Amino acid sequence: MSAENDEQSLVEGFTEAMRPVVARAAALARGLEGRVANAPKIAETSAVKQAMTAADAGTQEIILKGLLEHFPEVCLAAEDDTETVDAFPKDARGQVVVDPIDGTLHSYLEASGPYAVIVGLAVRGIYQAGLVSLPREGIAFDGTASGGAFVTVSGRSRMAVRASDDGRRVLVAHGIPEEACDSLRSRDYEVIRACGGAVSVAPLIKGVCAGLRYHDSALGISIRGRCGLVIAREAGALARTTDRSDFPNDEVGVRQLR
Repeated sequence: MSAENDEQSLVEGFTEAMRPVVARAAALARGLEGRVANAPKIAETSAVKQAMTAADAGTQEIILKGLLEHFPEVCLAAEDDTETVDAFPKDARGQVVVDPIDGTLHSYLEASGPYAVIVGLAVRGIYQAGLVSLPREGIAFDGTASGGAFVTVSGRSRMAVRASDDGRRVLVAHGIPEEACDSLRSRDYEVIRACGGAVSVAPLIKGVCAGLRYHDSALGISIRGRCGLVIAREAGALARTTDRSDFPNDEVGVRQLR
C-alpha cells in the first residue's frame, strides 16, 4: 500500500476507532469530578498551564492505550508526560494531539463552564480529524475533513450535526477580558466561560450561537482549539480571525502545546 493510501486509511478510520476510546476517557473524567486535587506541574510558568490532576493522567492513559492499539505508527503532541507516551515514535507523517482534560484549572477543578476531552489528527501538518467530548454536558462531537461532522448525546444515537446561530449564549475562553464579556452582555447575549475546546465547537451546541477566544498574534491559537475547528467547519460553522480571514488549519505550534 502506498504512503498516500496509508494516510487516507488513517484519516478515514480515525474517528470511528477513537470514539469509544474517548467515551471511556470522558466517563472517567466525569466520574472523578470533585474527587481529585490539583497537583501542579512545577515546570510550567502559569497556574493554568501548571494545573494537573490524577484525572488528567488517567484520562490520557485511556486515550494513549487506545491509540497504541489502533494507530501505533503515529507520533504525539500529548498534554502530559504519562507512562505510555514513550511507546510512540518521535516523528511520523500522522501526529495525534491529546488534551485529556482541556480547562483543568477553571473548567474542571473550579467547575466554571464546560471542560473537554480532545483528540485530533494532523497529517503532514494539516488537521484532518477531531473528537471533542464535553463530559459534564453529555455531548461528544467528531468530524473528518470532507467527511462531515457528528454529535452523540448521552443515551442517543450518533447523528449528523449542523452549526446554528439559534439562542443567545456565547461561549468565551477564560482568557477573554471582562470588558469584552460586558460588551456582549450589553447586546443581550448570555456569556459563559469555557475551555478552548468547547469554544471551538460552540455553534454546534444547542442554544449556543457562537464562541470567542483570545488569539495572540505572536503565539497563534492553541492547537487544541484547532482540533475542534475541523469538526465545526464540517458542520458549516465559520472560523474567522478579527480581520475576517479564515482561521488556518495547519499545525503551527503543534510540536509544543500551548
